[in-house]
Amino acid sequence: MITAASLLTALAVFIARLCDVCLGTIRHVMIIRGRRLLAFSVAFFEAVIWVYAVSRVIGAVSDPVTSLAFALGFASGTYAGITLEGVFKIGEQVVRVFTREGGPVACTLRDAGFRVTVFDGQGRDGVVNLLFVQVRRRQAGEVARIARNVDPECYMVVDDIRKTYTVGG
Repeated sequence: MITAASLLTALAVFIARLCDVCLGTIRHVMIIRGRRLLAFSVAFFEAVIWVYAVSRVIGAVSDPVTSLAFALGFASGTYAGITLEGVFKIGEQVVRVFTREGGPVACTLRDAGFRVTVFDGQGRDGVVNLLFVQVRRRQAGEVARIARNVDPECYMVVDDIRKTYTVGG
């Protein structure tokens, strides 16, 4: 029989799982980005919440609503974690622009405040310029938009950066 107490327990388990799985997703991102201390801190809270959720499920093992809330919280936490990671856009990326209009694209990007390194390359149909632009993740879309406005035929590759090292001054 479903009681108000069992529904409250199920709700608490659902919310706990939603939070701990969401934190787990963020922790994985921090690990990939090399943010050890932040990953450590998030892992601590993730584990505390997980222990709470599991203890509630074990305490109500005969209640299928609580078990269902546990599973639904896990699935919802996965979705929410991925969504949050996309909203926060933590980290840096390198945008590589392949274009035949290297000079104008580089100048326009520099005028917009981006640092651009230009290389010459050889493509199937002749000389191309490769532009490397390192940006915060939330700025990658702006770089792509600017490059496409100058050269609608350009090709871009965007990669996540784990760490960067500055050499010299």
